[in-house]
Amino acid sequence: MKRKKKKMPQTREETIERAKGDLAKRLGVEVSAITVDGTEDAEFPNGALGAPVDGEMSMMMITPGWKLQLSAGGGQYEYRASGGDLRLFRFEGKNFVVE
Repeated sequence: MKRKKKKMPQTREETIERAKGDLAKRLGVEVSAITVDGTEDAEFPNGALGAPVDGEMSMMMITPGWKLQLSAGGGQYEYRASGGDLRLFRFEGKNFVVE
């Protein structure tokens, strides 16, 4: 059985840089083309940060974290983060876990 690697908590700034890098790869643009429109503290309804992926089960408890609003090329994108967990929310109709 493959064990999931435990993610280390990151600062807000480290998490923003991780999200920008992920979005740049998904969109095929340079990281410098990604704009941070805002970050805010948030409480999510579950361990999946309110952004579960297909077939995922998560603990049902209020989970504190951040919502990150990014934009690029006229599009707006939301990432959700808590500790070392980072998720892209509703990108092209799906949620994604950022590794």
